[in-house]
Amino acid sequence: MPEAYRKPITVLAFDYGMRHIGVAVGQSVTASGRPLPALKARDGVPDWQQIERLIREWEPDQLLVGLPLNMDGSRSPMSDRAEKFSRRLTGRFGLAVALWDERLSSFAARGELLADSGGRTRDLDAWRDAGVDSISARLILEGWLAAHTPPGHA
Repeated sequence: MPEAYRKPITVLAFDYGMRHIGVAVGQSVTASGRPLPALKARDGVPDWQQIERLIREWEPDQLLVGLPLNMDGSRSPMSDRAEKFSRRLTGRFGLAVALWDERLSSFAARGELLADSGGRTRDLDAWRDAGVDSISARLILEGWLAAHTPPGHA
């Protein structure tokens, strides 16, 4: 385990998308996160000033970007875009950025929203309004924290 993860850290996570970028913040003490309002994107390009405000507010030690892979572990068409987004985060803000497998995170987020609604179905726009992208970011973050938090920290 790298020394950087032996002390408590704050992580800001992103679920990259072409129209919405889910955001969550968490820390290693409890290995948990919470969703923040999703960011709008235009053809995958976020409002970088919004991201800068989030970084100033939360002062993360680490950034995390969900890596969209196919179910067989192969790269998806969005993998390159998510990696490019992660490189831009590093270049703009000088923070470490990790990539983490995000398979099934959106599916699990929709399941959470469906359970919270008492089983009433919603269309995709309603899911987005309810924060499915940021819930996905929280699930990605919690998976990464569980794998990177030393025993006894959580």
